[in-house]
Parts: sequence; C-alpha cells; structure tokens
Amino acid sequence: MFSASIAHSAEVADENAVLEALRSADEPGMCMAHLDRTLAIRHANPEFFRRFGETSAELCGRRFADLIHPSVQTPMMRSLAHLVEGKHHRFASRMIAIRQGDEPLTGTLTGVAVQGGAPDATGVLVLMRPAGAEALAESVVIGRKKILSKIDAKILEGIAAGISTVPLAARLYLSRQGVEYHVSGLLRKLKVPNRAALVSRAYSMGVLNVGVWPPKVVEDFIK
Repeated sequence: MFSASIAHSAEVADENAVLEALRSADEPGMCMAHLDRTLAIRHANPEFFRRFGETSAELCGRRFADLIHPSVQTPMMRSLAHLVEGKHHRFASRMIAIRQGDEPLTGTLTGVAVQGGAPDATGVLVLMRPAGAEALAESVVIGRKKILSKIDAKILEGIAAGISTVPLAARLYLSRQGVEYHVSGLLRKLKVPNRAALVSRAYSMGVLNVGVWPPKVVEDFIK
C-alpha cells in the first residue's frame, strides 16, 4: 500500500509525492492530510473529509490543532513543529481527534516531513489510522455498553471537572468514603491506575462528551 510505505520511510521527497500519496491512498479507513509550515491543512484525501464530516472548503486552511483533543494537543503539535524545523523526519503517536457532533476519533497518527531540498521541511504529511475492530476489541468499552450507574456518571463528571473528594461528596450527598468507593470502582472498570488516567481514558473511549463544559457523560453509557 502506498500510504503504508510512506509511513515507514524517513521522509517524503517533495510536494508532488504528497499529492500522489493523497490520490493513491488505498488503505481502508486511512485519513491523510498535507499541512503547510504553519501546520494548517492544505490538502487531504476524501476519507479525511468523510471522517470529520466537513468539506474541503470547510477544512482546508484551518489549523490542524483545531482537530486535536486538548488532552493530547500540546505534545502532538510540538512533534509536528519539530518536523517542520527539521529536528526529526518522522514520528508516530496515539491520536484523539475532535469531530463536530460526534464522538472522538481515536487511533494512531504518523507525521512525515515533506522536504523541498532545504534543511527545513516545507510541510508535513499526516497519516491518521483510526482505531479498528481489533483495537476496539481490546478496549474496555466496546461500542456503547451501559457500564456506569447514575452515581458513577456523576462522580466521573465531577472528577473530570477537577472537583476534589470532599466537595464532590457534599454535592452528591455522599460520605467521603462513599465517593472513594465509587472512584475505586471506576478505576477497576476502566482499568486505569489513577484519576488523571481515568479522565483521559473516558475521553478517549467517548464516555465523556468532547467540547462540553462542565464535563458530561454520554447518556448511552449510563444504565
């Protein structure tokens, strides 16, 4: 597959190669976009537009950072900037992307420097491989199982909002021990070691709505 060969190469030679990659992408589900030196979207393949539910006119020219979830945005954009600056030729990372009116798009992202003969890159080719059936099968949440009780959902929303145990207990008319009991249960259900990881996992699996404040659990996950 052409896209796979690019992802495993050190760099893309020039912009013509990028355009050919976008035209020739044949890996099912693969989203590809060409970013300029400011990390704005210049071109993308049809699957990219389909996944984000927007047209070429709506997405081209926008900052790529606008599509990345805040929880991973800073390190992701730093790595992309390093490609433009010539510090690296390629990187791969876990991805959480934001889509209007839909749950987050998770998977892996590979960034490849587009070289134009100068020390610095002329842009970046981004290859986004959404989580497939195998990845979902290994996840804690498959589809939208009703895994949370109403009180679990309220506690998860409180933790995501940064509310500590005592005020959360007062808000929910629980004892401190009661809150800790439910938190321990949430950690077990989502198989994470602490509260920060709990919130990150909940967002990555679509349990918490993205772009909503205060945080809100998607109703489909509540029993």
